[in-house]
Amino acid sequence: MEPVSSNRAHGGTQGVYTHQSSASGTAMTFSVFVPDHAPGAKLPVLWFLSGLTCTHANVTEKGEYRAACAEHGIIFVAPDTSPRGDDVPDDGDYDFGKGAGFYVDATQEPWSKHFRMRSYVEQELPALIAAEFPADLSRQGITGHSMGGHGALTMGLRNPDKFRSVSALAPIVSPLNCPWGEKALGGYLGEDRSAWREYDACALIEDGARLPALLIDQGEADNFLHEQLKTGLLVMACRKAGIPATIRMQPGYDHSYYFISTFLAEHVAWHAERLKG
Repeated sequence: MEPVSSNRAHGGTQGVYTHQSSASGTAMTFSVFVPDHAPGAKLPVLWFLSGLTCTHANVTEKGEYRAACAEHGIIFVAPDTSPRGDDVPDDGDYDFGKGAGFYVDATQEPWSKHFRMRSYVEQELPALIAAEFPADLSRQGITGHSMGGHGALTMGLRNPDKFRSVSALAPIVSPLNCPWGEKALGGYLGEDRSAWREYDACALIEDGARLPALLIDQGEADNFLHEQLKTGLLVMACRKAGIPATIRMQPGYDHSYYFISTFLAEHVAWHAERLKG
């Protein structure tokens, strides 16, 4: 792990780091905010998964989470959305390839060699964080935005023993039922739609996955709401499964970081309540 930058902020240290990933076979960059803490203390970890076209930098520079993380004593980790580099395949579209890994382990060529963001976020990066930072991996929460909200929901539903708390901002709730998801999952996983279900929050809930609680914020003025995000499908899935879900439709808010930065501190506080002790 090599440091890229380090800055003091809100009584803590905001760092950016790079390392060679065995999961992706590329160099990967991620950011970590560590609040000041007592010597020897171990802190809970909140993962933030970013959306289409983003890197670690978008939330790091615009997320406005550090004050809340410092207040609640939470490490905040933001990985990239996909592998990058000259050897990494890309199709030139913003919603597939570089910047659009969809947090899957691809099975189709040429994507399967590098596009293994599921393994990277679920296994490789947590091990690195535990080795290099004062992180208590028995207390992990996960959140994300848009494509990253999809990643947070599906990783949380697949790993209830790993993530104590799960939330999302404007998530893609059912890739099986939207153009973004059909393009990405079809390209990365192939035509067998049954293989897509483990990457679809609504399908996972239908197949028996459960969460003890869920927090979702969604802007009512989001131009992707009706065609791509389809929050109503998650409302119905949670209601049918009996999952205690707080799904808040926020009047006037769109899909941007103006929206994310408004509500992200509330999500940090919500996770902090569930990551205590």
